[in-house]
Amino acid sequence: MKDKKAITVKTLSKSNVWDLQENDIFRLLEAVEKDAELKENMRHYTDIIKTAFDMEEIKVDKPEIIKKYEDRGFKVAQIGKPEDGRPKLAIKKRPILRVTDLTYENIRHISAAKLIEVLERNFGGGWESLSQSIQDIIESGFDISTTTLPKDRLHKAGGLYEKKVSDGFEVLEIPKGLWVEAIFAKEKPEAVATPVYLADEDSEKDEDDSEDSDNAEGEDEDVDDDNFKQDDDDDDAFDDEKLTEESYRTTYETSPDELNLEAEDISEDEDY
Repeated sequence: MKDKKAITVKTLSKSNVWDLQENDIFRLLEAVEKDAELKENMRHYTDIIKTAFDMEEIKVDKPEIIKKYEDRGFKVAQIGKPEDGRPKLAIKKRPILRVTDLTYENIRHISAAKLIEVLERNFGGGWESLSQSIQDIIESGFDISTTTLPKDRLHKAGGLYEKKVSDGFEVLEIPKGLWVEAIFAKEKPEAVATPVYLADEDSEKDEDDSEDSDNAEGEDEDVDDDNFKQDDDDDDAFDDEKLTEESYRTTYETSPDELNLEAEDISEDEDY
């Protein structure tokens, strides 16, 4: 668990809210209730909270009603003063049980062991049975690799399975007849874990920068004509050491019959 003490109402986000528990939410809501300025943005804070927690107002404050909420895993508390007439709140953190519960916001807040549990609960077809969007979400927070081998070879001493486990990977084994698919998962370091959609934007930016750089180089070449000619001379220079088998490879786009006819013509020419 990350340092949830550092999370305040003003720093609350759809990502770090997953670090909190029900009691933390009650604490934050109490802080909002006591601050007039923050209270004006109560709707904004509750919208963030609801991305990770189920929240319900208990409009009928009776012991039997509260007991039903508690039996369902909710925690119930009063926000503000009872005399203000505000209803009690029932709050429960949303469990991550299925792969469809995974998001870019919460993927960094579960362990590799928890991820394996989620995959095992939803699986049947293996890694490739997951949609591309779910794979992207998982790979934004975890290093994932897979292998499919016969049962008797999967746990071979010194093999991939043993190396991955010793390197800290959690593993899920999915039987496929006489073969087994192994899915290895390990949390990425914080600095490496970048959501795929952000990585794509960075890639596009790099491409744009590269094009600008290429254009700038082109302008320099036009200005410095001597350098341009010197480069051409260097390219034409013959170097025996650079010759390889690839240097002698030739591809003919013609038929064998045509090659035979050409050979006969050459032979006749030599007779003259």
